[in-house]
Amino acid sequence: MTAFTQINLLEIEDSVGGRVDGIEGRFGRKHLDSRDLGISHFRYAPNFRSENAHKHREQEEAYVVVVGSGRLLVDGEVIELRQWDVVRVAPETVRAFEAGPDGLEVIAVGGPKPEGGDGSVEPAEWPAS
Repeated sequence: MTAFTQINLLEIEDSVGGRVDGIEGRFGRKHLDSRDLGISHFRYAPNFRSENAHKHREQEEAYVVVVGSGRLLVDGEVIELRQWDVVRVAPETVRAFEAGPDGLEVIAVGGPKPEGGDGSVEPAEWPAS
């Protein structure tokens, strides 16, 4: 491992595009050559609502809203998001995003990733509006 690594998240390939309309996702962990940090960039189209949520066994995450606004579904509770909000989410907490009218861009920061990963996906159960 080198003393430092510099990357540009927007120059990393979009690993989500084409699989889910309305989301771009760029995962920086392998490009950073980091043992303990995962940094990703997600861009959600205006008014996009995720049909799927996810959680982890071990990995804690924090999300930083860098552009736009939206909402985050966390264990059935919906919280409003605005630019520069930071939300920390415990591993077992189920979470999903919804973009506002101008879209939503989020930087996700994760801790050490267990070998083979530890994420699981389930349907997002958004409450009736």
